[in-house]
Amino acid sequence: MTDLKLGPIGQIARASNDVGRAEKWYRDVLGLTHLYTFGKLAFFDCGGTRLLIEDRSILDVPGLHNDSVLYFRVADINRAHDELRGRGAEFVGAPHMIYRHPDGMEEWMAFFKDCDGGLLAIMSQVTPG
Repeated sequence: MTDLKLGPIGQIARASNDVGRAEKWYRDVLGLTHLYTFGKLAFFDCGGTRLLIEDRSILDVPGLHNDSVLYFRVADINRAHDELRGRGAEFVGAPHMIYRHPDGMEEWMAFFKDCDGGLLAIMSQVTPG
């Protein structure tokens, strides 16, 4: 065993059936900063973590198509929910409390589908009051 410690996540990959459509959706609906696209790979910036949208249809490996849920932190979950719905995001439920910490802080989430039907979420910590 060494003293190796992994750093922050540098990139997250997510599958799409149509990278061109996904590029427009992640840029226009979610408002993510598009970094670049080449071939069947599109890259976005998520607050310093790179998001890779890739066409995995050429791989013959079961379970690689929608294998991750991205949780985007937002300051005001209700406002973010309303704005994303207005941009065309399809939510599977309204924002709701997931957990209340012993100090009263609440964890809230709302889940929605990306353009390929994969699950995404927005999340926020809310201080009641």
